[in-house]
Amino acid sequence: MGLLSVFCVCLFFNSAFAVDRGNFKTCDQSSFCKRQRVLKPGQSPYRALLETLELSDSRLTLQLINDNNKVHLLLELYRLQGNMTRVKINELKPLKPRFEVPDVLIAEPPTEPLSVLSKDDNGIVLSLGAESQRLIVSARPFRLDIMEGPEVLLSLNSRGLLAFEHLHLHGILMNIICVDFVFNIFLGPTSISLDFSLPGVEHVYGIPEHADDLKLKTTDGGDPYRLYNLDVFQYELYNPMALYGSIPVMLAHNTQRTMGIFWLNAAETWVDISSNTAGKKPQTDIRWISESGIIDVFIMLGPKPSDVFSQYASLTGTQSFPPLASLGYHQCRWNYNDQEDVKSVDQGFDQHDIPYDFIWLDIEHADGKRYFTWDPHKFSQPKEMLQGLMDKRRKMVAIVDPHIKVDSGYKIHSEITSKDFYVKNKDGRNYEGWCWPGNSGYPDFTIPEMRAWWASMFAYDQYEGSMENLFTWNDMNEPSVFNGPEVTMHKDALHGKWEHREIHNIYGLYVQMATAEGQIQRSGGVERPFVLTRAFFAGSQRFGAVWTGDNAAEWGHLKISIPMCLSLGLVGVSFCGADIGGFFKNPSTELLVRWYQTGAYQPFFRAHAHLDTTRREPWLFGPENTALIREVIRQRYALLPYWYQLFFQAYRTGMPVMRPLWVDYPKDTATFTIDDEFLIGSDLLVHPVTEEGSRGVTAYLPGAGEVWYDVHTFQKHNGAQNLYIPVTLSSIPVFQRGGSIIPRKDRVRRSSACMENDPYTLYVALSPKKFAEGKLYIDDGHSFNYDAKKEFIHRSLTFANNKILSYITMKMTSMSEIIWHANLLILSQTGKETPVDFEFDSSMSVLTLRKPGMNAGDDWTLLLQ
Repeated sequence: MGLLSVFCVCLFFNSAFAVDRGNFKTCDQSSFCKRQRVLKPGQSPYRALLETLELSDSRLTLQLINDNNKVHLLLELYRLQGNMTRVKINELKPLKPRFEVPDVLIAEPPTEPLSVLSKDDNGIVLSLGAESQRLIVSARPFRLDIMEGPEVLLSLNSRGLLAFEHLHLHGILMNIICVDFVFNIFLGPTSISLDFSLPGVEHVYGIPEHADDLKLKTTDGGDPYRLYNLDVFQYELYNPMALYGSIPVMLAHNTQRTMGIFWLNAAETWVDISSNTAGKKPQTDIRWISESGIIDVFIMLGPKPSDVFSQYASLTGTQSFPPLASLGYHQCRWNYNDQEDVKSVDQGFDQHDIPYDFIWLDIEHADGKRYFTWDPHKFSQPKEMLQGLMDKRRKMVAIVDPHIKVDSGYKIHSEITSKDFYVKNKDGRNYEGWCWPGNSGYPDFTIPEMRAWWASMFAYDQYEGSMENLFTWNDMNEPSVFNGPEVTMHKDALHGKWEHREIHNIYGLYVQMATAEGQIQRSGGVERPFVLTRAFFAGSQRFGAVWTGDNAAEWGHLKISIPMCLSLGLVGVSFCGADIGGFFKNPSTELLVRWYQTGAYQPFFRAHAHLDTTRREPWLFGPENTALIREVIRQRYALLPYWYQLFFQAYRTGMPVMRPLWVDYPKDTATFTIDDEFLIGSDLLVHPVTEEGSRGVTAYLPGAGEVWYDVHTFQKHNGAQNLYIPVTLSSIPVFQRGGSIIPRKDRVRRSSACMENDPYTLYVALSPKKFAEGKLYIDDGHSFNYDAKKEFIHRSLTFANNKILSYITMKMTSMSEIIWHANLLILSQTGKETPVDFEFDSSMSVLTLRKPGMNAGDDWTLLLQ
């Protein structure tokens, strides 16, 4: 039996170099999706019982009745602070409670009073407070319309697709006869559905994770987009198949408004999209279908893109503020063989003068894939290895997956068993499945005490061999179960009283949550964590980074990494990247160089590869290609101050770091479908080269009346044009917006920590009106002291009237570091002028001022005469 198991697992891995569509369901193979999709638009059977209306300071409640089966539902309406509306629909008297998703919202959203403007037999009109916004409840059939003046912004159930499968009493009676336990499967199907109509909207975005274009496609005649966290090897491109993570948030955008829909449900979900552009006014219709739970939806009314980002952040939190080092370059492979291999790779970066911050260890580093341990032969002295990295101010990431080897001699397994923290089978025994270690148990991370225990395992006295420069990677946390249905956990597995089908899409969020908390606790709450996760849900942005999973060394996978990360940024997850070079297969040299050039301008910058691929450290492809890769990694490090400022902004406001052009140019229709270029913040535009053998790309430079500067040549180009750019293998088209000031550190060293006291260089790109502005943010780069002790520097930088000014943006305490600006005549507060060396390049119209000697934390004015 043991030999047979080994054979089956090996066969699975060897055949896994292309996705097997047969492993994963279509809508027709998903019984509830097929059943719900049979329901076509038409007259809704649901009617609002206006006589049941109750209005309090915080909400309105109203009963709905299905005239076909006489089942009553309870409608709850909330007007939320910040121009949002919440709609909840549940059974009025369910036979047992239906699951409501916990731990995703950061708090119960604060409400504002609703007021009734009018009421008659046909419905109710409610005031939403802002700018003549009204919520109209129509009674027969039930329908909700949100209006602003005469315009309908959004409608619910306008196509009559509200469907709420209620729990059945006869199911319980059958169950009493058969067995002693009551489970959902005996209560009948419990799926839910609701449609939304968006008049005037052609473009919708979001609902990651899918390997597809940024603008979501219509699903008429095909499968809906699926949201169900799955381990999909070498996924296909340009289809709506589910992948590793699910964020049920969709954004709708036109020239007048941006809105968002957040469908808070953690069960398997399908999303249908229909679009009608034939009439004078286009319309997009959305239908959400979930297997279980309740309808709990947040409508974010914008109206600007930045408003929607802040609205969603107020619900689920912002991107965690990462340690500065994690924004540097990461070197990973399945697997670095042993400590000598790690040392050799580390030395290789120094020998080839290539900076990096993190080296990673995959599953082979552990003792028999028992996580929180080290292979006693290959990694016998982990602290010695970690100290060697620390001496060079570098760090390591080791993988810790949430499947635990069933082995009575393994401490982690024994403690989880003794504490009864494993997920259960429907018969009450521990759920077991196959994963990397063989037979494995799966901790029940929905239990707060389990998460607390897991966090405690990262303490230095528990995680033997760990040090403060060791961080964590949570893979396989969909969860992946090799012998499970669709390579995941059985839906009837139990998390306390809830079946796995109810909580599936938040399992990965809980794993990352507990891991991040463990890293925080091990430092006594002082140090920021860094945790990478593969599976995610709404709110995962609070706990770290994500990546796009098991991609392939193909040009299509390079290209798709852009819209995949753009989609994630739109729904809160800014810290996104893709495996440089592709995880599966071996990239050509050209593809590898182009991928480094692309990845260096994406938020999470990590090279990774499968164990069956050839080694691909940056210096293994000849001196010319090593020089190209070195150059683009150094470009990344020079821009770290800008990246760090953007992540601070994302942490404070929810604004995405890497973003589509339409976010900053919301009225420019030419930007609405662009997903082969992107903005980093508002001030850098990047158009990577993603086509094999390309000799040129055409980049759209937005902004009528604006200018953009090539960051390599300083050549100026007008906005609102398609610009053809000849390219060679050394080219990565990047432009700085005229009117911006970008801080850089042009002295690049072996790691980001080695650069902390180096001077800044301000790149001032003038607008046509000879104006520019920017920000500079500085803190210690690793602790929570920016929050706990307000130890940071945040400066506004402005160029106007031939002066550059630096002044305080936010209140802070002084920092001990003195960091000087390099390359900028200072007019001090006493009026004394200090001359500064300068040079002027007339061919490029570039003025360089050298070593002015200003402190980054002081107010100062630079006068150009």
